[in-house]
This record gives sequence, structure tokens and C-alpha cells, in this order.
Amino acid sequence: MAYESDLNQFFEFQKKLYEVEKPDQVSQSMVRSWMVSLMESGVGARSINRKITALKTFYKFLLRRDEVKLNPLLKVQSPKISKRLPVFVEESKMQLLFTDVNFGDGFDAIRDRLILELLYATGMRRAELIGLTDERIDLYQCQVKVLGKRNKERIIPFTSKLKELIEAYLVARKEIAPFPASFFVSSKGISMYPKMVYRIVTERLSAVTTLEKKSPHILRHTFATHMLNNGADLNSVKELLGHANLSATQVYTHNTIEKLKEVYKQAHPRA
Repeated sequence: MAYESDLNQFFEFQKKLYEVEKPDQVSQSMVRSWMVSLMESGVGARSINRKITALKTFYKFLLRRDEVKLNPLLKVQSPKISKRLPVFVEESKMQLLFTDVNFGDGFDAIRDRLILELLYATGMRRAELIGLTDERIDLYQCQVKVLGKRNKERIIPFTSKLKELIEAYLVARKEIAPFPASFFVSSKGISMYPKMVYRIVTERLSAVTTLEKKSPHILRHTFATHMLNNGADLNSVKELLGHANLSATQVYTHNTIEKLKEVYKQAHPRA
């Protein structure tokens, strides 16, 4: 229905402004004037791109049927969509989460804290966290072997502090699940599942941030942003995140630049 609506809207505009009703009467400049009209009306780039795609598909169809001789959208470029910057939790709030927030007592508290610490310390994805097994965690070397997308493995180091949390968790887990199928389990001894991890992260992050999104992926964004803000090089962060190419990691540098702008404004006498 959206496709039909886009086409009707386009031809209504052409009829009203240029008194053109037939597809073969439309020119490239007419298409551009419609795009300008949409932009001035406050229509976003994503919506305009969808409308242009609908028009291109329609004119390709007409060309195949020999109902038009020329495609007026052949050289029309869709507006660029600005990349949304990754949302992340501020360093001070992550510090607050791990120093001032009371996670409670018992197995759930130990496990929940470890999940938050591990996601923030490694930047791993939720699916990678759920897929962890005991064999993938090397306490001697303080590193974890993660199975990422396309079954690509990568090794991520962790701190001695995290090692202590893992050891405490393993002791607590032994009473609930002596022979677990996966590293993280529920209080009933069953393997963790996506919704459970999401709920744990959302509830715990709610104690320190009012961000609308508080998903496990936010902690991945937070890991990458904080690493870059504190001097890590882009290639290293790329490897730690398991990105296939550098462009996927570069999006986090925008947050770093914003951080630099803040420092500049605060420190430069003429800023």
C-alpha cells in the first residue's frame, strides 16, 4: 500500500504543478522539484528514499513494457541518510553501576553483576555471551574465546578483577548446575536465553541511566566508545568487536570527536 500511495502522491504533485498526468511526460527536473517539496515539508531522508525507490521500480516496469522511452529517475540521486550515532552510557555512570549500586545477595546477584561486567569489559554481543561455555574462558591467561558472526572466533582479554568475579560465579553455580550445558545459567540451572539477558541488563542499567534503550547492545556501544575515548586505536577496537571491516567501527569515532569538542570548549580560553 505504501508503494501505491507514493506513486499517487508523486503524480498528484505533477498534475497540480505542471499539469502533467502521463508518466512519459515527466522530466528529471520535475522529479527533483518534488523531492525539494518533500524536504521543505519536513519529510525525512529515509522516507524520501523509499518514495524514490518506488518510482524507480515503477519506471523500470514501464520501460520493460515499452510504455515510456526514457527513465526520468536515471540520474536522480537519493538524499543521504545521516548515520545515527551509537547510544552509550557515560563512563561516570558505568563506574557508579559497579561501585555504588547494590546488586543484592545470592546466585542471581553474582551472575547479574558478572553479565554486566563481562559485556562492558569485552564488548561481546548478546548471542556471543549466551553461547559461552566453560571451555571458552581461560582463567590462567585471563582471556575469553568468542564465537562471533559467520562462526568467526576471536580472543578478548579481561582483567584480574573480572577473573575474581568469574571464579565467584563458578563457585555459586556449582550448587545449582554441577554439569551445565553453557556458562551462564538461570537460578533453575537452565541455559540463559536472549530475553532473560535483555531483562537483566535493562533492569540493572535502569539504576544509573535514563537512556530510552538499555539493551545488551548498548553496552557494546559503550565499550567501543570508552575504549576510543581513552586512547585505543581503531584497528584494535575493530578486532575486539569482531567487525569484518573498519567502516563498521569508525561510527564510534563520531562520539570520540564530540568528546574532544567538549574538552576543547572547556579548556581553550577563546572557545
